[in-house]
Amino acid sequence: MTATVAADVVQSADVVQSVDWLAIAPPVVAAVAGLAVLVLDLFLPEARKHLLGPVSCAGLALAGLALLPLLDGDRSTFCLTAEPDVCSYVADPFTLAVQLLVLGGAFVAALLSTASVRDERLPAGEFWFLLLSSAAGAALLPASRDLATLVVALEVASLPAFALVGLRRGDRLSSEAALKFFLSSVTATAVMLLGVSFVYAATGSLHLTTVADALPGEDARLETVAMTGVVLTLVGFAFKTAAAPFHFWVPDTYVGAPLPVAAYLSVVGKAVGFSGLILVTVVAFPRYDHVWGPALAVLAALTMTVGNVAALRQDTGRAHGAVRLLAWSSVGQAGYLLVPLAAAGGADSPTEAIGATVAYALVYAVVNLGAFAVAAHVRTRSAAHRVDDYRGLYARHPLAALALGFFLLCLAGLPPGVIGLFAKVAVFRTAVDAGLGWLAVVMAVNVVIALFYYLRWTALLFLPAEEAAPARVARSAPARADADSAAGSVRTATAVRTVDGVRTARPVRISAPVTAAVALTGVLAVALSGAPQLVLRFASTTLL
Repeated sequence: MTATVAADVVQSADVVQSVDWLAIAPPVVAAVAGLAVLVLDLFLPEARKHLLGPVSCAGLALAGLALLPLLDGDRSTFCLTAEPDVCSYVADPFTLAVQLLVLGGAFVAALLSTASVRDERLPAGEFWFLLLSSAAGAALLPASRDLATLVVALEVASLPAFALVGLRRGDRLSSEAALKFFLSSVTATAVMLLGVSFVYAATGSLHLTTVADALPGEDARLETVAMTGVVLTLVGFAFKTAAAPFHFWVPDTYVGAPLPVAAYLSVVGKAVGFSGLILVTVVAFPRYDHVWGPALAVLAALTMTVGNVAALRQDTGRAHGAVRLLAWSSVGQAGYLLVPLAAAGGADSPTEAIGATVAYALVYAVVNLGAFAVAAHVRTRSAAHRVDDYRGLYARHPLAALALGFFLLCLAGLPPGVIGLFAKVAVFRTAVDAGLGWLAVVMAVNVVIALFYYLRWTALLFLPAEEAAPARVARSAPARADADSAAGSVRTATAVRTVDGVRTARPVRISAPVTAAVALTGVLAVALSGAPQLVLRFASTTLL
């Protein structure tokens, strides 16, 4: 009897796994910070709720610092006892690069949110808990190496984002945006889960490396099931990346969400989608590259064209036009990010393509967050937030105008925004090397289209401020009504004065957190433009 019990204990010990806490520290620290904020919210008086912002920023900073001990080599945990090489969590260079992007983007979004939570009177405890929870899920996703963990991480990153978008209580735009975002995402998740179930039925496993070895199987009858599973899984991630025609939720969601949340979705949400897309294509479905390679090429061409053409057609006098322009710009940028992944479908080694995607994502994250940071300041003096409201910004705030101009030039890929140019060249080269000449041509045409609206916005920054007055007077009654409705939907600390019979917004001092966000992203963008090889060399090491 004793011997039997002892044998059972030994067998149970073999099944129990030891957890590498150092490997999982980045998402765990973010999750613990979220729980700490939720508990603190219960005990802090209303007058001290503002302390939750610095606590959240500190938690994200600690999660980012937790990446440093992982630089000495690959780590893995939650592995199969029978197959120690098959693991559910892997901290490799690719994981660390994406986690750096995610946690850095969440940190900048948190800096922008400190003023927004106060000015728009958002519930502080709920906001910071949701932001940290979403960041924890986003940090978990690039380390996931089985389809179940991948889906769970994706939903942990997405579900809090729905609530963040709709956190403005009583705001019609916010409620509609959250509902559209939720319904669209749930539908995409259902499609993706159906695809995952088909893949599991065809392979008998959820681990990415095991799925790659089992596809295509020896049983030809399962070929159709496997192919269908691959396609449906890709459709789910295409929604998360805002790839056309799955992009329709983006403009309304960005407009209805608090501006820092829109910035968060444009960078962190996109990073989540692309890291998941890389894992399922390159790691899990490499033998179906003849299927997903051409499909991603078509999606890339369609996405960049739809995004840039829609951005080109935006009315500079329309309410919320600045956010809509950034939203459509992000759709176009998603098309560029898809180009290297499409090129990986026909490459002998996907290393260079993955490196180009990660490099472009890092560059895009820095400059896009910087543009949103300046936009967060401009919105404090103009709740309607038109593109025309940026006219004469250089006269009011020279540093903010210079920073925004530099960020827009980086997004356009023009000097002095050298880092944007280098990133686009790296993406363009992957398409040419893969024999996708037609896709390279489509990308070149779209880059030219994007130049127009980026330069138009940049030019407005340096025009005399007095030229904005006739535009205000000449606006039609419907346009004024639209603007007044938009202004009433957001609670801001906007001061108004009358000059020559024209109501204009009084310049508002940039808050310290927004200044820190602009300075941080600006310094990084300038440094990378001075040494663009750093980010390209760093991204080239992101091997899977």
